[in-house]
Amino acid sequence: MPEKAIMSEQEISRALIRLAHEVMEKNKGAKGLLFIGLRTRGVPVAQRIAAAIKEFGQEDIPVGALDISLYRDDFSSLGTKTVLQPSDIPTGIHGKRVILVDDVLYTGRSTRAAMDAIVDFGRPERIQLLVLIDRGHRELPIRPDYVGKNIPSSRDEEIQVRLKEIDGRDEVVVIRKEG
Repeated sequence: MPEKAIMSEQEISRALIRLAHEVMEKNKGAKGLLFIGLRTRGVPVAQRIAAAIKEFGQEDIPVGALDISLYRDDFSSLGTKTVLQPSDIPTGIHGKRVILVDDVLYTGRSTRAAMDAIVDFGRPERIQLLVLIDRGHRELPIRPDYVGKNIPSSRDEEIQVRLKEIDGRDEVVVIRKEG
């Protein structure tokens, strides 16, 4: 499967800085914000954006991690290969403006599952969606509030985000599926 790099480490870094500025502008600062990253790669994206906001001289934004495995509508078809990871929400969610963070937005089903999971933790004032990559092909009426990069893709392509914290390097690639 040939792969093509579509975002470099520098492009990812610039996109995250821009996203941090957009979050600050739309929310008029950092007060009352809570970032929740979807496991696995949404967590380091959320942590990096929170760190960038801190560098702007703003307050610390708590960052949580959410495992949506049990909320997926295809959970029963995943079989035994699913490894559950703990969700870690560092503060109460009630009344907060939650920024849900994911690496790639595709059909919208993961986002829907994440919203179901978040509501089990409490009732936020608002949920906003931030994604590094929006590749289209939505199956549900879900639209991100913040997008690092729109990458139109075909269904026979896979978009992979690779991050240093997990993969040892930062890049976004498109992989054409065989068959």
